[in-house]
Amino acid sequence: MTIILAALVAWTPPIGVCPESGVRITCVHDGDSFIVERERMRIMDIDTPELEGQCASESRLAIRARDRLVELLNAEPYRIHRDGEDRYGRTLAVVTNSRGSIGDQLVREGLARTWSGRRETWC
Repeated sequence: MTIILAALVAWTPPIGVCPESGVRITCVHDGDSFIVERERMRIMDIDTPELEGQCASESRLAIRARDRLVELLNAEPYRIHRDGEDRYGRTLAVVTNSRGSIGDQLVREGLARTWSGRRETWC
């Protein structure tokens, strides 16, 4: 009985892709933003392609970045280090796991760029 209870306490539901409409409680929106218990988060210091990209290659890369963020958040425990809000009211955060910054991991994998302070084209 104790083992089962411990497993239930340690288990958290997997994070999936956000639905296009309806209530969003815990899900990944795109490669650099996600929602945890209704709190909208923006991964600091990176930029990922937009799902509604300026070209087909940007949209394809955006899907890969989003799906990779889902994988990283589900692979192991992660920590959220909050640091204010952006102009859209999202919590700015550095998100880390046992390998360090998840944003840095996305940059190393070619799915994100280090944020330069302005949007740059992915096309």
